[in-house]
Amino acid sequence: MTFKEVKNKIKEWRFTKYKGINLLFGITALLLYEFFARPVYRPWVYKNKINDFHIADTLGNTLGAATTIFILIFIFANEAKKGQYLIILGTISVIVFEICHPLLGKPIDIWDIIASIVTGLICYCLHKIIFKRFSQNT
Repeated sequence: MTFKEVKNKIKEWRFTKYKGINLLFGITALLLYEFFARPVYRPWVYKNKINDFHIADTLGNTLGAATTIFILIFIFANEAKKGQYLIILGTISVIVFEICHPLLGKPIDIWDIIASIVTGLICYCLHKIIFKRFSQNT
């Protein structure tokens, strides 16, 4: 891809209803994590020693993966079919990042990998249900 082609792609980028809905999902996941999950839910679970089946431990990966996926779709996809591809790509990227943690001096957390896979599956199903109409039109 040449610089001219990249420049043309940037000029052709348009904000659509499809992109807006994905942006809304991405921002919602981010805000949910930043304003509820991390400051309220996680400390409450730890303080009360509640067994929530590792949900509090994996909220960063769960909501972070959802944010990553939907923001990727917002930026790069114009149609639902490409959005579904980006969900798979985003999920794999988050998993690879988790597997590369030892390079950063951190251990690999299997629960975070599982949470990323589950989040990817949920995002894929949610996207497919919501954008069924978009898939039929493209």
